Amino acid sequence: MKRALPLDKMFFLAGPTGCGKTSVALELAKRCQGEIVNADAFQVYRDMDTLVAMPTPEEKSQAPHHLYAIIPPVDEFDAAQYAERARSVIEDIIARGRLPIIAGGSGLYIKALTHGLSPTPPGDVALREECEDLPLDDLMKWLYVVDPEAASTINSQNRRYVTRALEITLLSGRPSSNLKKDWEKSPEPVFRGAVLSRQREDLYLRINQRTLEMFDQGVVDEVENLGPCSTTSEKAIGLREIRQLIDGTQSEEESKATIQQATRRFSKRQSTWFRREKGFQTICVEPNEQANSVVQNILKAFPDLCSTS
Repeated sequence: MKRALPLDKMFFLAGPTGCGKTSVALELAKRCQGEIVNADAFQVYRDMDTLVAMPTPEEKSQAPHHLYAIIPPVDEFDAAQYAERARSVIEDIIARGRLPIIAGGSGLYIKALTHGLSPTPPGDVALREECEDLPLDDLMKWLYVVDPEAASTINSQNRRYVTRALEITLLSGRPSSNLKKDWEKSPEPVFRGAVLSRQREDLYLRINQRTLEMFDQGVVDEVENLGPCSTTSEKAIGLREIRQLIDGTQSEEESKATIQQATRRFSKRQSTWFRREKGFQTICVEPNEQANSVVQNILKAFPDLCSTS
């Protein structure tokens, strides 16, 4: 069994998309001899920099950044793979006497580090191929038979989720919902982490503006040159809408509006996730507040942060 990560030597900076994590993480890294470790499920992908608001080359030059743009868009990537890669990076940063700052809005990626992942069997190629040959409705009927609790709560339109729930149940011999409950009952870890929070109107204004800037920065050309994507990278917000713009089924104004709406909804789901998570301190960010001021508030909440790395 792998030893637990030394959570007391790490710092987690979380929050919804558009809340300002990138600039705050950078300022915090400068203050605390830190190195930034990505915890965004889409910023792990290459060739999507504008679409996923990747830190710029200038920002990356100001502090070490890890696990950004490491995966080709055609590859699948999940929380288990992320945790494996992040563990190696984090242990190396700590060994060099620096502070790992895990920054991002993907709650499951962060939880994979703070809590670990539930013990589930690896995927089975033969079983997955069998599932791929079945219609989604049939997969759901199968799931209702073997794990009715999971079937009643799962996103029944997400084929990957349904297939994985079936795999876990059939390969482990236990309902996937039971394994999830056992994991959720495990003791709460103690770690240092802050969630950035903005007033909803301010956050939505930032999201809307960032969408417009994305178009000004050439996101349409980026998507047009992207090539094939995996089922995980395909979920990047804006990808589907911009493809509709490219193929002529949606105007540019419609594309911008639908991306803004989808991003606002996503930020709401992220905020809900982090409100449920214990162990984080909420740091409220005022409109137009600068990153150095936000970091000052973080350091007030965690006065030993820069001295215990």
